[in-house]
Amino acid sequence: MMTPRENLLRLLRRETPAWIPIVAHVDPYNQPNRSGMDPALAAKLGEVRWGDEATVTFSRYFGLDIMDFCMPPLVTTQRAVTVETAHHDGRLITRWRTRNGELREVKRYAPDTGMWYTEEHMVKDADDLPRLAELFADQEYAYNPDGVAMLRARQALIGDDGLLQFALPGTPLGQMIRVHAGVETTALLWADARAELHALFAVMEEAHVRQFALTAALEFADCLLTMDDTSTTAISPAMFAEFCLGYTDRLADVVHAAGKFYFHHSCGLIRDLLPLYRQTKMDAVHAYTCRPLGDVTIADRTRLGPRISIIAGMIQMFGNMDDRGAVAESVAQMFAEAAPGDQVIFSLAADPEKTMDETAFLVACCQGCRRQAAK
Repeated sequence: MMTPRENLLRLLRRETPAWIPIVAHVDPYNQPNRSGMDPALAAKLGEVRWGDEATVTFSRYFGLDIMDFCMPPLVTTQRAVTVETAHHDGRLITRWRTRNGELREVKRYAPDTGMWYTEEHMVKDADDLPRLAELFADQEYAYNPDGVAMLRARQALIGDDGLLQFALPGTPLGQMIRVHAGVETTALLWADARAELHALFAVMEEAHVRQFALTAALEFADCLLTMDDTSTTAISPAMFAEFCLGYTDRLADVVHAAGKFYFHHSCGLIRDLLPLYRQTKMDAVHAYTCRPLGDVTIADRTRLGPRISIIAGMIQMFGNMDDRGAVAESVAQMFAEAAPGDQVIFSLAADPEKTMDETAFLVACCQGCRRQAAK
């Protein structure tokens, strides 16, 4: 009998799986509502933290396949660049002192959400680009022995029930928008400092290659994931073509050389990016977001060609589920469009706004459609 792990690997190798995989995802943002939860499950989940066993626990409770979402067990150190942090008035101020000058970032803590927000990005203008390049060139990466041991134990815990996927830094362009500079500053640099951006991104790519190579060498790392996660509202197809096509392929080469799979996380409005993804060596589009949250359908996966799989979110978790008949119908439509099932993994991310009864109903709809498709 085929195991869930082998079934997932068959699909990613572009072979015909025995069933359409249904996986779950839990993290501090995507976690189940405790209302009506089985006390034993609630006790085992505890307070969900990044990198814990919540996804494995949740998946096993509902009888789903497992694709655990992990961070690489790497430690980053700066050789010459100094880093200083200070807390002031609910803000975290970080300074990086380079030979070319200082970078400064300010984050603000919001007690109502329990999250940190960027108030001041580290990159303000083109003068900061060589400073950021120096920061990345100065970094060294090494395995964290405790992290390696923990993830080796996680692999043993999962066994033949699934895979481990590792989230690494996003593309240099995506990181500039999401982390280092923000949308407005990146747009200005795109217009006025294009050559300087290319020079910075080359240095960032070299640093990313080192991180990917170390992670891909780990025996328990099945899939490595990078991201843009900004959709076409911030990254136009022209920007992706210029800055990300070559980068994506070079990272995929590193991952494939180690016998692993390369995922590209890009949720949101990505329909116009699919023809560009098709040109790359990526193995799967992760968090493929269907309408109405995104602008694609499961059927649109044909725009990726026959080689690239999709890991598609069950969007019903993020909409109104009062009309159970409509929910069941929309799930059935997604599975019908996924036929013959050799290119699609369905992913159910927990939602704190949904009751356990609603979650269980959606899981049952998915499992029912999967059984029907197998007939």
